[in-house]
Amino acid sequence: MIEIINRQSRYWINPTTFKRLLKALIQHYKLGKVEVNLAFVENRTIHNLNKRFADEDRPTDVLSFPMQEKGADGKYYLGDIIISVPYAFKQCLKRPHGLERELEYLTIHGFLHLQGFEHFEGLEEEENKIRSLFLEE
Repeated sequence: MIEIINRQSRYWINPTTFKRLLKALIQHYKLGKVEVNLAFVENRTIHNLNKRFADEDRPTDVLSFPMQEKGADGKYYLGDIIISVPYAFKQCLKRPHGLERELEYLTIHGFLHLQGFEHFEGLEEEENKIRSLFLEE
């Protein structure tokens, strides 16, 4: 099951767009039935999470919390992706695309971290491949 959680109210987000993207990613990586959560939050929330879990005292664009384990309920939990929408909005102003595209990029980035990809160890190459497969340019 894919759950989209919107904990911010400043920017409009179409949950169907992100549910569809995550479903395509799950199918592409042949993960079967997995549980994944995608939360859209404010800067304060992601700042607190970043400080608590990554020892970074600042907001960031995306955090991933991989679980990759079967829960007591028998479901396979891939993990959680948390995206700061205000942070993403500031980033998209510096790029040739809008907020929704930036959020799609961050969703892919976070999902790849759930899959075990790390910075400077194939993440960027995989991101480019996935973007070309699933996002219309």
